Amino acid sequence: MKVQEIRELIKLIDQSSLDELVVETDGSKVKMKKRTGVTYVEQEPVQQVVQEAKAPAASAPVAKPAVEKKVEEAPKAAAKVDVDDANLHKITSPMVGTFYQSPSPDEDAYVKVGSKVSEESVVCIVEAMKLFNEIEAEVEGEIVEVLVKDGQLVEYGQPLFLVKPE
Repeated sequence: MKVQEIRELIKLIDQSSLDELVVETDGSKVKMKKRTGVTYVEQEPVQQVVQEAKAPAASAPVAKPAVEKKVEEAPKAAAKVDVDDANLHKITSPMVGTFYQSPSPDEDAYVKVGSKVSEESVVCIVEAMKLFNEIEAEVEGEIVEVLVKDGQLVEYGQPLFLVKPE
């Protein structure tokens, strides 16, 4: 199978309610499983934090300051992105996988804030099913912000970088 076909399968699985898919063609076998726990585990704590903060809580004093801090930080970060987004291009993940800034742990990152990129510039790698997929900028400009951390799991369509187009 070609990499593009696998990417399309990943997109379809991600958008469907299927949890597992096995495809056998021309002597090769591709098996895909959703990690539904990973996707929802990251989202649920944020929702619970907001709900706990709104409730007239009888929660433990230790948990309350941590909840308030998380709730306060989220709007600040969102406001910053909203202001900058108008003129910036988002480089998004074409698949679900693990984000890597460099080709190997002992090498420098492909790009960092301030790096100039062309349309064909490799900006990162997303590992999916033990395949390392190089992600290109697809726009000419300057990297303004790196939105994810090295080794972080990313979702299909998740913004990875903000680029100021030239």
